[in-house]
Amino acid sequence: MNKKEVAELKRRFKKEGCSIQRMAGCYVDGEKHKLCSFTQTFLNLEDEEFYKYLDVAKKALSGTLGNNLINLEFPIIEEEIGGRQQILMALRASKLQDEGLLDAFYDHIIDTYDFVGNYLITIYYDVYDIPMKGTDELAMDESDEVYEYILVCINPVTLSKAALGYLEDKNTIGARIRDWVVGVTDTAFIFPAFNERSTDIHSTLVYTKNAKEPHEEFWENGLGCKTVQTATQKKDAFENMVVQAMGPDNEDTKDTVLDVQQNLNDYIEIEKEKVEKDAPIFIDGEVVEELLTEAGIPEQKAERIKENFDNFFEDNLPDANDLLDSRALKNNEIRVEKKQLQEKVVELTNQLEEAGIIQKDGSSTDIIIKVDPEKVSEVTKQFVDGRQCIVIPVSDADSARVNGEEIE
Repeated sequence: MNKKEVAELKRRFKKEGCSIQRMAGCYVDGEKHKLCSFTQTFLNLEDEEFYKYLDVAKKALSGTLGNNLINLEFPIIEEEIGGRQQILMALRASKLQDEGLLDAFYDHIIDTYDFVGNYLITIYYDVYDIPMKGTDELAMDESDEVYEYILVCINPVTLSKAALGYLEDKNTIGARIRDWVVGVTDTAFIFPAFNERSTDIHSTLVYTKNAKEPHEEFWENGLGCKTVQTATQKKDAFENMVVQAMGPDNEDTKDTVLDVQQNLNDYIEIEKEKVEKDAPIFIDGEVVEELLTEAGIPEQKAERIKENFDNFFEDNLPDANDLLDSRALKNNEIRVEKKQLQEKVVELTNQLEEAGIIQKDGSSTDIIIKVDPEKVSEVTKQFVDGRQCIVIPVSDADSARVNGEEIE
């Protein structure tokens, strides 16, 4: 699924556009016991519950594609009788009205989802009459396909913090009653996928709140899909290759990582002109080695990083954008600005030495500045290169004396 398809479905999770027909759920404790389960018509919920459950569903379609949202495909074996894709097909066909099937599915999640603590499983069943789009991409009233899908969300449930509160029945302030609160969606998936604005039973779109450590065990064992690395995992892996090759204790390693990131960003900007908008820019080990060499990494170390890169991304070449660290780029901008400022200070120091205002041994001379009386109010104190200085605006009519000699 792409950004437009995700956005199209997400727009439906609003009160006026919502058509979710049914919802089911199960509350699981830290000992993996099912404490309660429920099924009900979604549109019959009270407004407060309706919006809260809708927020849970919307979160499952949030984040960045390739990082929080990952497209996974089912192996052929999982589409056969007894396969894990078949369980999802049966759930969709039942419209969440088969209690026995729902109970078996809850057990399946409990067995394959590795989580410490209580959590809530919610399942939504929806039917979407997909409107046709003309050549101008505007939606038409006619519909040529019905997209029938389920959305499964898993949310942690935690005990609220201890606090004081007003106890109405006793008319006093005391310890409020702590209760169990449903948190933000941690893991979710939508089945079938909505690829090319059409039903794709061979794929699913999964969501993870934590792109650094997603629940890969659930993707593999719960859904039966081969895991795909998130953009965060790819970026961290690439940076670790550079750090380990350069030496984590090397003082120059941090600057080298920033140089590599800047070279990668420059490469992406050039390649953007050669591909369609939002198209991936795949990068291989050969290109990576060139970027490393340009960053000043010795040839032997660059070759070692290339070898590790080829091994790590053996199955699928990464999109160069997934390896880009926006925070590192920002830090590099600050580093460049600081370096330019330091060079400017050296340049100004040399000019002051040549003018005789300061001596090469660091000692200074007496400086007398005559300032236009009208500008006295403009004299300010400012920090320059970490030192507090008096800043005096001057004009062509102003003058200064150094050791009694007037200078312009």
